[in-house]
Amino acid sequence: MKARELAVEGAFEFSTTGYADERGMFTTPLDEAAFLEAVGRPLFPVVQACVSRSRRGVFRGVHYTAAPPGRAKYVWCAHGRCQDYVIDLRVGSPTFGRYEVVTLTGDCSRALYLPIGVGHAFFACDDDTVMSYLLSGGYVPEREHALDPFDPDLALPLPGGSDLVLSDRDRAAPTLGAAVRLGLLPVYADCVRAERDVPA
Repeated sequence: MKARELAVEGAFEFSTTGYADERGMFTTPLDEAAFLEAVGRPLFPVVQACVSRSRRGVFRGVHYTAAPPGRAKYVWCAHGRCQDYVIDLRVGSPTFGRYEVVTLTGDCSRALYLPIGVGHAFFACDDDTVMSYLLSGGYVPEREHALDPFDPDLALPLPGGSDLVLSDRDRAAPTLGAAVRLGLLPVYADCVRAERDVPA
């Protein structure tokens, strides 16, 4: 498994090669040794695992969790294909406002690690796009936040423009500027401290 640090500080892409034969395919989207070598510590204890299924044209996000405690994520595509967005929303981060877009496919050849405080979104390129998530914390509705993906300050390269299929919550989400003014964004120092406090 190979690791590549993304444009967002502390976020990584992990890539692997699957094994195919007449039965089908076998791959490993997570390898603890590769994660430890790249990130410098073991993967967080998994508190929750989630799966989403989306039809073509769906855009989910931009989502993030208030910190502390926040939630780190390890995600991959189990079926279909998506454009995955990793966005630094941590105020005070050396890469605040930067993002990277990574194509994830159903062969599970790539996975992404998003540290606490980093925003996440994806666009489903195919019908029945299935995303798998490992999370360091449980779902607490009042700590879950969203940003307007159309916000020009984020400047995300969105396929399909206004024809994207979004939830009502995502369509009504505040802009980055509004979230800053309301004090809704995570603070980088708090996120780094929360990451260090997650038991190994």
